[in-house]
Amino acid sequence: MADPYGLKRVIEPVGAMPQPAWKLDNSMRCGDDEMLIDVDILNIDAASFTQIKEAVGSDPDAVADRMREIVRTRGKHHNPVTGSGGMLIGTIAQIGPNSSKRNLVVGDRVATLVSLSLTPLAIEEINHIDLSSGQVKIAGQAILFDSGICVRMPTDLSDRVTLAVCDVCGAPAQTARIVKEGQTVAVLGAGGKSGMMVLAQARRNLGATGRLIALEYAEKSAEATRALGYADDVLVCNAQNPVETLAVFEQVQEAHGSRLADVTINCVSVPGTELASIMITRERGLVYFFSMATSFTTAALGAEGLGKDVDMMIGNGYADGHADLALDLIRAEPALLAAFVHKCG
Repeated sequence: MADPYGLKRVIEPVGAMPQPAWKLDNSMRCGDDEMLIDVDILNIDAASFTQIKEAVGSDPDAVADRMREIVRTRGKHHNPVTGSGGMLIGTIAQIGPNSSKRNLVVGDRVATLVSLSLTPLAIEEINHIDLSSGQVKIAGQAILFDSGICVRMPTDLSDRVTLAVCDVCGAPAQTARIVKEGQTVAVLGAGGKSGMMVLAQARRNLGATGRLIALEYAEKSAEATRALGYADDVLVCNAQNPVETLAVFEQVQEAHGSRLADVTINCVSVPGTELASIMITRERGLVYFFSMATSFTTAALGAEGLGKDVDMMIGNGYADGHADLALDLIRAEPALLAAFVHKCG
């Protein structure tokens, strides 16, 4: 029988879907409608990688041990603390006879566009860990379900840049939908991969209208964000301190005779920034939580406690055409491409 969602791979608990399941079958026997991939690079998502480093220290061997433990325990790289995963690059080794992926062939090099948190994975070796980017060179294999999407690797961008862009491609795609001319837009975590992509896309939507405000935790990151040239203002504040963040934001806005944000986009890779995002957003404004470190319970109940009537949008990693949009964006923006090359190599 067809199994497009990988339900047969779920070991625990029975009846769960692969993403929320605790454990998957990561035996690398390619099913009739599955695809087997020889993996060489993992891109661990920012929230997960930050949490791992905080837990074991910034030591490559300790990080590697923790990654192996996660995969050994769960059959996938699904961080049990953050609930998030990442994505991978590899070469197609086998395509099941009933697969619907007729546009791909064995030997194609692809990047998956579904989370490692639902992807059966087996790691044979961990060869190198980049502690700054969360990209990990491995020898291993993975299974992509028939419902899983992937993109053939482009030839004009490096693997590392392509992987980083595809990992966050949902963020600029959603930004393209929600940002309108004349709005005030705030981006938290603007110096990270998703934050930079969001700034570039938001600037395109706004043109010369409205106001684009970037928020960063450290001055070094703020300087790099200013150098991109997309934001009208770059603020340094601790988004885990909502009172401080609101005070800094309001001070800058008052200087320009402006209001709170119409749209706030949260790309921060650490928890505890939900209330800051809500507080800097106007009544009936929109908060888009792209960050996988978000607690949606905190966001919902926090807004209730503040008496703040804002719309809140979950950071769906998928949007139709998101990979093409993000790759076209970075090709068209030299400053953005240079920043990704600097960050990812």
